[in-house]
Amino acid sequence: MATSKPRGPIPVEMLQLAERLFQRTPKAQGAGLQFVSPLRGLRLLKHHARTNFEAGIYEPVICLILQGRKETTFGERTFRLGSGECLLVSHDVPVVSRIVEAPYMALLLDVQIDTLRGLYDELGDSPGDGTDARALEVHTATPRMLGALGRYLELAESPTDAKVLGPMISKEIHYRLLMDPVGGMLRTLIRYDSHAALVSRAIALIRRDFRSSIVIAELARDVGMSVSSFHRHFKAVTALSPLQYQKELRLLEAKRMLVAGAGSVSTTAFDVGYESLSQFSREYSRKFGKSPNNDLVGSR
Repeated sequence: MATSKPRGPIPVEMLQLAERLFQRTPKAQGAGLQFVSPLRGLRLLKHHARTNFEAGIYEPVICLILQGRKETTFGERTFRLGSGECLLVSHDVPVVSRIVEAPYMALLLDVQIDTLRGLYDELGDSPGDGTDARALEVHTATPRMLGALGRYLELAESPTDAKVLGPMISKEIHYRLLMDPVGGMLRTLIRYDSHAALVSRAIALIRRDFRSSIVIAELARDVGMSVSSFHRHFKAVTALSPLQYQKELRLLEAKRMLVAGAGSVSTTAFDVGYESLSQFSREYSRKFGKSPNNDLVGSR
């Protein structure tokens, strides 16, 4: 299990402001979950109890833990994050996570690749590179990053401030991500011809049409890579092969459909791209620890 540096304290003012924002939003019924999005691209999440493992796709985001602890698994790496630590995600990647200490509270801010590329155009070559960098990294939030995130959160209490100052503070946050030692993958990603950028384009293509069969040679050609280079760099970024990545998308969508009652198990399997019901059931059970029938609405 991966560990990170000792955590720094979260400013009391940030915690108090987050709590005020939560007080304006009723608690979700059921699992003790609260969720609020006070500004565009900014979300606050609060769990009042520990959770079981949940699988999902993380899109580019910075997640700052304000309270409690969370466990996240990406590929073969597992991280335990606590107060003052950040999860930085540069690509759309499948993860498994759970809350291990509650109450749990986190601030999530979408990472805007266009904003990063605009900064790169201003700065020219930034220090460091993305060698050995991965699409998901964990680090301790620096005082400057905490300050910038705190000032961005404060804008939620003033629509006028948010309109005028929001773009500037957002740009500062992205600048600090780009210049931070842990931002190596971001510094690689913003170069249009980098392997990280080409993998990002391949991910978008797979996500757009994940129900259809993948022809690896065609996908590699579409993003301008050789087949061997494409396989190697795709797995280095996502911790999965392209076919494994597609399977994750299919299974996650199948779970969403079953829980929502969108159709039978067999209908769902074929809708997400499976040709064999037995293969679907086997891979679903391996992924989620229970058969698809157990998640089907009406079977519980």
